[in-house]
Amino acid sequence: MGLDYNLVTKYFPDISSLQLEQFKELGNLYLEWNSKINVISRKDLDFLYLHHILHSLGIAKLIQFHPKTEILDLGTGGGLPGIPLAIMFPKANFHLVDSIKKKIKVVESISSALALDNVNAEWIRAEALDKSYDFVIGRAVKDISVIHNWISKKIRSNSNHEIENGLIYLKGDAESDQKKYPSLQVYPLSSYFSEDFFETKLIIHLPIFFSLSQKNLN
Repeated sequence: MGLDYNLVTKYFPDISSLQLEQFKELGNLYLEWNSKINVISRKDLDFLYLHHILHSLGIAKLIQFHPKTEILDLGTGGGLPGIPLAIMFPKANFHLVDSIKKKIKVVESISSALALDNVNAEWIRAEALDKSYDFVIGRAVKDISVIHNWISKKIRSNSNHEIENGLIYLKGDAESDQKKYPSLQVYPLSSYFSEDFFETKLIIHLPIFFSLSQKNLN
């Protein structure tokens, strides 16, 4: 059930043996936790790696996070996309936050079981955060304009990646976002993954320079 971890090696054949073991165990940990609380929709468990883990790793097709990059997973839920990306980029730092305490408990437990010392899980609302980050990541749970309001002053201006610092978000539609934010870039996940599930899935990137230079966006 939902444990086709070979999807990870299909698209990321160069991961280490440790990373492979972590990805294999990640599926078991989610199944175990989902029997206790509803971390992932129960009807979706058969597609755990396809719909959740590989989907999260779509961000790793867009960008390779450098060592010491500071990344905020906003509204992480049970640790997606943050935990799969923390496995993929063990030298980058991931701050996984959510306003629901029991979900952060899941993130803490899974991160500990996988020995992910680059993950910091915190029960906190986005508005209360006082740190700054290179990138903010997430999966579609909030309107982009709402997220923009939360993070526009929390992103560092000194970019050193192939794309500008800012928001990297997984969602299904971006037409209205593109109209409001002309600098927003859209990347179809079907460009990276061949499975039918990704035909309607997108990654959006909203760069920091847009956040700092435009007005009247709130």
